[in-house]
Amino acid sequence: MCSHKPSGNPMWGGRFSVAPDEALERINASIDFDKVLYAPDIAGSQAHARMLVDQGIISAEDGRAIAKGLDTILSEIEAGTFEFSRALEDIHMNVEARLAELIGEAAGRLHTARSRNDQVATDMRLWVRDRAGDVEAGLGDLIAALVDRADEHADAVMPGFTHLQAAQPVTFGHHLLAYVEMFSRDLSRMRDAVVRMNECPLGAAALAGTSFPIDRDATAKALGFDRPARNSLDAVSSRDFALEFLSVLAICAGHLSRLAEEIVIWSTPQFGFVALSDKFSTGSSIMPQKKNPDAAELLRGKTGRINGALIGLLTVMKGLPLAYSKDMQEDKEGVFDAAGSIAVMLAAAAGMVRDMSIDTGAMAGAAGAGHATATDLADWLVRETGIAFRRAHEITGRAVALAEERGCALAELPLDELQAIEPKITEAVFEVLSVEKSVASRTSFGGTAPANVREQIAWWRERLKSGA
Repeated sequence: MCSHKPSGNPMWGGRFSVAPDEALERINASIDFDKVLYAPDIAGSQAHARMLVDQGIISAEDGRAIAKGLDTILSEIEAGTFEFSRALEDIHMNVEARLAELIGEAAGRLHTARSRNDQVATDMRLWVRDRAGDVEAGLGDLIAALVDRADEHADAVMPGFTHLQAAQPVTFGHHLLAYVEMFSRDLSRMRDAVVRMNECPLGAAALAGTSFPIDRDATAKALGFDRPARNSLDAVSSRDFALEFLSVLAICAGHLSRLAEEIVIWSTPQFGFVALSDKFSTGSSIMPQKKNPDAAELLRGKTGRINGALIGLLTVMKGLPLAYSKDMQEDKEGVFDAAGSIAVMLAAAAGMVRDMSIDTGAMAGAAGAGHATATDLADWLVRETGIAFRRAHEITGRAVALAEERGCALAELPLDELQAIEPKITEAVFEVLSVEKSVASRTSFGGTAPANVREQIAWWRERLKSGA
């Protein structure tokens, strides 16, 4: 196992006569968490070294030694044989110190024309960009799962709710497609965020650029960026790309939490709309009959972690003067944690959606509860009799009150009693008072009619197929 345990920090120790205090070392060191940046850090160093050789800033011989040494370090880290040192503070200095052990003086030339400031900004953009790709893939999988289940249940009626009170009947397919819309916007937001973050800070150096004849376009291209960042101060001192990433994650987590809450409610015996399999449930240590929707509950809970990461970084960046300040070291742990959280949340949500069983009978039985077709009666009055909607609303309210008094559904009220409320009501009204007729009548664009739902499913399948 390789090791490097200096008593002080040789990378900047020339200015200092004593080693850092133990408390400073603990608060200053970031290697315990930023070591996850090893791959982008080494990739950035490889690109930087190639550019230095191409520009004649370092020799080709030194460039080859640096490239070989960095490859060795990457292999050591991936094999688990690399020993990280807190005394060396961060991933950048740990890599550079090991490089010096491997190739000697040539390692010192790697840091020509760059600073840890532009180095870490580049590392973070690369890491966040990769995690954004993971989020896009996870969202695509969840959207596909929702579309599949919506297709299965395009005709299945269920109660639609406002205020968690039965409002109007909808189809389960339509309900699931509402989440497809939400998650598709999250996907769009993440793609937009990547466009803005895909500028390379490398070459901005500490804050003012460099006097060396570097080629920033070359390093940007080598690392897959669209272009180099235009302003050196902004390049090293901005973390809005991470804030935007966290913002998208927080919005997405909110959507996941809403879906999770509905799954929790639907899976209760009182609703009985869905049942989670054993794969996504846990039991009780004392109550053997219990089957708890823990996966869904943890989706709700982890939303708090992601929101906390966003608020934390917003607070860190608030009021910082240009350019780099050590406060910005606090940009990492929250981002790392949030990225890990959203990955498992998306996987769990897609798994639950695919795996849960749907009791369409229970949904249909509840669909007419609370006189859910009352709006259909009001609409019929407007459409068939010419009564103004506000008057129709009042008439319908009286009919609902009568049904409540009789303990029956609206469709079970005798015609003569309805006509006692409004003489213009005819036998034809019963054609719209059933749940199925109500759902089928909602044919406006975006409505819940099964025909609409199938059209939307076909549209989404085409988008999924094309990768749009």
